[in-house]
Amino acid sequence: MNNRKLYFSLIVTIVFIIFLSLHSCINNNTQPEKCTVVKAKIIKITEGPSFDIVFHDDSSNRYYINRGLENGLNLDSLNAKVLNKTVTLHLPNLFYGTSEDIAQLAIDDEIIFTEFSSNATED
Repeated sequence: MNNRKLYFSLIVTIVFIIFLSLHSCINNNTQPEKCTVVKAKIIKITEGPSFDIVFHDDSSNRYYINRGLENGLNLDSLNAKVLNKTVTLHLPNLFYGTSEDIAQLAIDDEIIFTEFSSNATED
């Protein structure tokens, strides 16, 4: 009987951990206060899988805009605006750390891309 309880507890724990992990990967409504802000010099921009746009920085880090090409962004335009410049990235905080998925990309005060809702207010 004790083995059944142990197995049941183990299964419930595993399911709970999987649920938390999957839930934290979904960025339904990312807001600035739930992001880590990173400054990075972009040295290369490439097309990634699933129409993603991948930004490579001078520290060997990679960040991406999920399905950016599907959503009207253009590699040539981004290369002209962003390449060899220092950008400000907002990266969502997840359960297990900071995402590489870009929620907002800006150069100085110019926002190049954002997932933030227009009616969101910052404190």
